[in-house]
Amino acid sequence: MISELKNLSEVELLRLHSSIINELKSRNVVRTKNNPVGDYTEWLVANALGLELAKNSASGYDGIDSKGIKYQIKGRRITPDNKSRQLSAIRKLDEEDFDYLVAVIFDQNYGVVDAVMIPHEVVKEYATYKEHVNAYILHLRVAILNDFRVKDINGLISS
Repeated sequence: MISELKNLSEVELLRLHSSIINELKSRNVVRTKNNPVGDYTEWLVANALGLELAKNSASGYDGIDSKGIKYQIKGRRITPDNKSRQLSAIRKLDEEDFDYLVAVIFDQNYGVVDAVMIPHEVVKEYATYKEHVNAYILHLRVAILNDFRVKDINGLISS
């Protein structure tokens, strides 16, 4: 099937992409028609941890568990061309809208490379405020992965 993609025109590839996103949305795997990494990560983590996903308009967290613990969920897909482990912007970090940040790093084929649960206070220690985006930026580096307060949840997350 992959080799057949080479025979498609650029517009045919884009239409196929659109159809795939529509199908993933109809299966409730993604919630928007944007880049699927974020939505897929939220779906994967919610299923693994038994979270109820918040509405897309919820500020500061993406899911909540049965005990009322709030989770912000971030995903990043790395490729041979882009190995950056920078997560998307974390807004209003000082407002403490979440208890844990769950970060999942995928390889280029959506295999899970790293999946961790980071307490809010640890996120504050490692994240850097960037004025130009009015948000905090966190890179999922070795120091965070090795921090004793960070929980490895690779075994719970399967793609």
